[in-house]
Amino acid sequence: MHNTTDHSAQLTYRKIFRFWLPLAVTWLMMAAEGPFLVAIIARMAAEKLNLAAFGVAYAFALVAESPVIMLMSASTALCRDRESYRRLRNFTLVLCLAVTLLLGLFLLPAVFNPFVQQLLGLPAEIATLTHGALICLLPWPAAIGIRRFYQGILIARHKTRRVAVATGLRVTSMAGCGLFLYWQGRFDGAMIGAIALSVGVGSEALLTRFLARQAISETRQTEPATDSSPMGYRAIWDYYLPLALTPFIGLSIHPLVTFFLGKSRDAIESLAVMPVIYGLTFVFRALGLSYQEVAIALVGENRNNYPKVRNFAVVLGILTSTSLVLIAFTPLAKLWFHNLSGLSQSLSNFATLPLQIMAIFPVLTVLICFQRAVLINERITRPVSIATAIEALGIFSLLLLAMLYFPVSGAVAAATAYVISRLLAVAILQRSISRRQPKAS
Repeated sequence: MHNTTDHSAQLTYRKIFRFWLPLAVTWLMMAAEGPFLVAIIARMAAEKLNLAAFGVAYAFALVAESPVIMLMSASTALCRDRESYRRLRNFTLVLCLAVTLLLGLFLLPAVFNPFVQQLLGLPAEIATLTHGALICLLPWPAAIGIRRFYQGILIARHKTRRVAVATGLRVTSMAGCGLFLYWQGRFDGAMIGAIALSVGVGSEALLTRFLARQAISETRQTEPATDSSPMGYRAIWDYYLPLALTPFIGLSIHPLVTFFLGKSRDAIESLAVMPVIYGLTFVFRALGLSYQEVAIALVGENRNNYPKVRNFAVVLGILTSTSLVLIAFTPLAKLWFHNLSGLSQSLSNFATLPLQIMAIFPVLTVLICFQRAVLINERITRPVSIATAIEALGIFSLLLLAMLYFPVSGAVAAATAYVISRLLAVAILQRSISRRQPKAS
């Protein structure tokens, strides 16, 4: 295989922890972005409209960036020598240009207005605010793709601390920009959130490229292995397409959920609180998301480090969900929603039950990221996208059933659909992993 390194020859739980910790800090810093910006927007005029518009714009931006999200995993797994680096870098640049152009086409009024107002059924006020926010997020996909490509190279070379340093600049610049625009008072809340996000990730991409200089040099100086030829562009495309489809399908769920929330019981309230709930759960899910590249880099040839990497994942998942349970089922929930996030008392009460339902989501995130890592490491990517497609189908079906037959709010229906469908995806991937035994050493 291609991931065995001297760093992981005698892997211990301490080594796993030290390798993972900077990436966990990175994801936690990114997880703080949503709640921070929501707290700003919630303290401005037209709270509900701007919160809803920011949530919708952010969902569309995530869909736009979805094809580039897995570049970090691909870079970690594939960038082992000079030629593989060159080819994947070129692939990355073309992909980033393509997703930027597609987002720009979507923002044309002739395309955007019919889609969000007629198909999604968003009120005109929310649609207008969403369009302005998305224009400010236009640089977002390319910046995300470039920084994730170079982050993967840093991870493959076991330089995870540099990843965290760049993300520190991202969060600092995002927060500074958001607060400055808030004090200026010249922009709507949704637009302030979008500008701050673009400034943050742009600065992170530049610093990541700078900090990756040594890792890039080391990679360029590495000759391809004599017993294998570098993947051609067609092979890279065949390998990466299922990976690109995975977050695209997964993140397309958010506009789908927005569609159902807009037509559900308590529609405005559900649209307003779901970004806040999602932001809080993301704080804990981020710890699981940060583990995917760790597992890719450390699981080892023929899964020789599989038991220790798996056991670490299990413990991590239990700890993250237990922490969220302690918030969701105690007065800490109202402290978060009302005092920190700035929601009204009625919206805080409304958000509590969906949060309690989603308390199990962090452990499921850890497990599915570990499962994906094992398959990506073995260059078996198709089951990853298949499981995500089935998860999306499950969410769609459950939301439709809830809207037609069950008298529950849209937020409760969405939280329930998320959890049940993720359980199904975890079960599917586990079956795929179990059927593929490690190769003989």
